[in-house]
Amino acid sequence: MTVREARAHLADHINRAEEGIATVITRNGAPVAAVVPIADFEALEEAADVMLAREAEAVLAEGAPTVGMAELLADLFTDHGGEAA
Repeated sequence: MTVREARAHLADHINRAEEGIATVITRNGAPVAAVVPIADFEALEEAADVMLAREAEAVLAEGAPTVGMAELLADLFTDHGGEAA
């Protein structure tokens, strides 16, 4: 389904999602988005959370150093030269 078709029939695709049917939306022939049932979306989010938690637990089990939130934020907003971005 192209972006143009999806726009023209968005309500229909939302209804299909409520019925458990996903719709893939393409742009120039390549998939770029999907309208999915909310249960599928929530399951995907939960699976991602579980995966990230397992990865974090593995890093902690290896004894790798941890970083506090303040240090993480400072690093995110500081360039490699040590000056604020």
